[in-house]
Amino acid sequence: MRPGTPDLHQLLDGWAGTPAYVRNRRFDVLAANKWARALAPLYEPGHNLARDMFLDPATRGLFPDWPRIAAQTTAALRAEADPHDPRTARLVAELEANDDFRTLWARHDARPSRDGLKRFAHPVVGELALRRQALTVGGAEQQVITVYQAAPGSPSADALARLV
Repeated sequence: MRPGTPDLHQLLDGWAGTPAYVRNRRFDVLAANKWARALAPLYEPGHNLARDMFLDPATRGLFPDWPRIAAQTTAALRAEADPHDPRTARLVAELEANDDFRTLWARHDARPSRDGLKRFAHPVVGELALRRQALTVGGAEQQVITVYQAAPGSPSADALARLV
């Protein structure tokens, strides 16, 4: 699945009311539906999730559980990114300017992205608690589709409905 294909965008857009995006192993966002883009600026295609996690101060405020999410992001980057890819090396070098990243990277934790609950403090619709599911897609370069869902009838479902 290439990021620019109409089929991929049709798949993402077909999940009405459900934020979904595609990233590569280096955590570059390749595609996202309008619900993901409304949920957080870091889900805009062209962003790097690890870079935004550590270098964009607004991202820290988006996640009430930022220390846990930052540790998960770092461990997943170590587990999933190709350490021999020069783009990965450049990204890690850039991120090592951040004290939090440098400390987490030095732990050598390596765990792929996992499904779980992720909390958001959205500036417009407020608190959301969303279930994250990561689906791996094979191909020339492994990609991950991440989908967020709110429990039906929950305040988070109501907040998601107001996003777009």
